[in-house]
Amino acid sequence: MVTASWNDHITSVLRQGAIDTLNHHKSFQSISIVEASVPGAFEIPTAAQWLFEKGCDAVVTLGCVIKGDTPHFDFVCEAVTRGVGDLSLKTNRPCIFGVITTNTEVQALERAGGKLGNKGSEAAEAALWMLFTKESIDQQ
Repeated sequence: MVTASWNDHITSVLRQGAIDTLNHHKSFQSISIVEASVPGAFEIPTAAQWLFEKGCDAVVTLGCVIKGDTPHFDFVCEAVTRGVGDLSLKTNRPCIFGVITTNTEVQALERAGGKLGNKGSEAAEAALWMLFTKESIDQQ
């Protein structure tokens, strides 16, 4: 799992949601959670690649980018989205996009344990689902 430190009051909640989901999943009792922390969302794909090189079967990426007054938001969002997607295809392993991109901090908080759930938990569920899907395909 790669978690960006920028907007830590949000990403730490996403991280905890992902960890809780992975720890409570009954089918993966032997699951090992390997973590990396990076400064911001832009750095997520590089750390995710390093985790794949270490042998991880899947990587959950967590971050929070909140729109500001400059185009920086657009550049960061595009780069991290492309990087995570490309990495998943390059490694042939799930690299799950759990980076929330919002217009306001309130919207981000709603997605980090607020009224819209915890997107970190949802990203962990997606990783497990993809691992189950791969196992199912491999058994056919």
